[in-house]
Amino acid sequence: MTLSGREDEFMAKFGYKGFRYVEVSSSAAIALDSSAVTAYFMHSDVSAIGQLKTSSALVNKLWTATNNAYLSNLMGYPTDCPQREKNGWTGDGHLAIETALYNFDGITVYEKWMADHRDEQQENGVLPDIIPTGGWGYGTANGLDWTSTIAIIPWQIYQFYGDPRALEECYLNIKRYVDYVDGISPSGLTTFGRGDWVPVKSQSNLELTSSVYFYVDATILAAAAKLFGYTADQQKYELLSEKIKTAINAKFLDASKGVYSNGTQTELSVPLYWGVVPNEMKARVAANLNKKVEETNFHLDVGVLGAKALLNALKDNGYATTAYKVAVQDTYPSWGWWIVNGATTLLENWDLKATRDISDNHMMFGEIGGWFFKSIGGILPDPEQPGFKHVLLKPIFPQELKESSISYDSPYGKIVSEWKLKDKMIVYNIQIPANATATFYPPDNVRGSDIVQLEAGKHRLVLELK
Repeated sequence: MTLSGREDEFMAKFGYKGFRYVEVSSSAAIALDSSAVTAYFMHSDVSAIGQLKTSSALVNKLWTATNNAYLSNLMGYPTDCPQREKNGWTGDGHLAIETALYNFDGITVYEKWMADHRDEQQENGVLPDIIPTGGWGYGTANGLDWTSTIAIIPWQIYQFYGDPRALEECYLNIKRYVDYVDGISPSGLTTFGRGDWVPVKSQSNLELTSSVYFYVDATILAAAAKLFGYTADQQKYELLSEKIKTAINAKFLDASKGVYSNGTQTELSVPLYWGVVPNEMKARVAANLNKKVEETNFHLDVGVLGAKALLNALKDNGYATTAYKVAVQDTYPSWGWWIVNGATTLLENWDLKATRDISDNHMMFGEIGGWFFKSIGGILPDPEQPGFKHVLLKPIFPQELKESSISYDSPYGKIVSEWKLKDKMIVYNIQIPANATATFYPPDNVRGSDIVQLEAGKHRLVLELK
């Protein structure tokens, strides 16, 4: 762009660029300072509805970086990066959906994107892994770990908003998709997918992870059928989900050891997080996952699928301390490693010296931002009363963290989960909005506390740590 030498204004109307630096060259000497160039942060207009502030500078910066990455990748639909492809990669979209919905009121964006899904779905049920697309994305790997957006996102909208419309509008599309996979995978196992994309080191079994997402989709479909009163479909897909679960465990679970496949962090956490592990085996599998993480000195050894599952699988199965140590790790490989090296968004690769997959603004590892709401804040929707009509409060109180204030503007109003640690005592302040209720579940490191039922209003609990 060549300027006139007078006062010029230019703004592209039909394009946008992700960038970090601006170069200005001039034919004559000019004085430039930071006020001479203005950059506009462009993204879809979504209201911020989640707030986080803790005593950990790293947690605060990670939350901010995650939101920066989310917004700069939200331009009509969630994209993979603002500076390169700008494509609606489906995997990135559903892996970050909870982070998105805890932090921003984006329901209309996702309703629109699900309409794009319905438009792009082929008659046989196949979806591209880029939506919308001009044709790219209908390949051989556009399978369950990516295109499960068609089931996972409408289900999460229902959980967060209590509004089943998106789920109902996508019901036949989910059904067509699941039926297609069932047709090509009669055993219940499938290799239709991309796998644990951009892992640190360990490769995880593609058939295991793809089959788990097949189970997830069939389970969501059965639950949707129950919600809408489609009894025959409910029975059909409940049987299918059990068939898939049985097939996964028969092939990949070594019951004598409590290990899936080769026992990578992803291979242990994905079945745990998505509910595939038999109840009697959960404790053993979780213990093996915890041991695997301890062996890396609380570092990640996962790709995108494991990054979604790992912290949740640990926290939900008795290893919240381990999960928090991983979340705030600041040496390679970790989320924090990016932050201490100056990142203000999330990256595409754990390795700062990688030679491929090197975007500095990606959202596919974005679960970390939502996990803080689910763990430090402990704010969770109740699947039995979605939309936060009933709030599940399951916070963790890491002894490394002195205080935390997390809030979320639910459809019923503001939920606040705020606590301070002093001399092994936790002062926990809770706010539940009108016409809603909550149940507080004390974490394992709290002494002698019971489950507490809470009505709307403000509450204070004083708890002692073990």
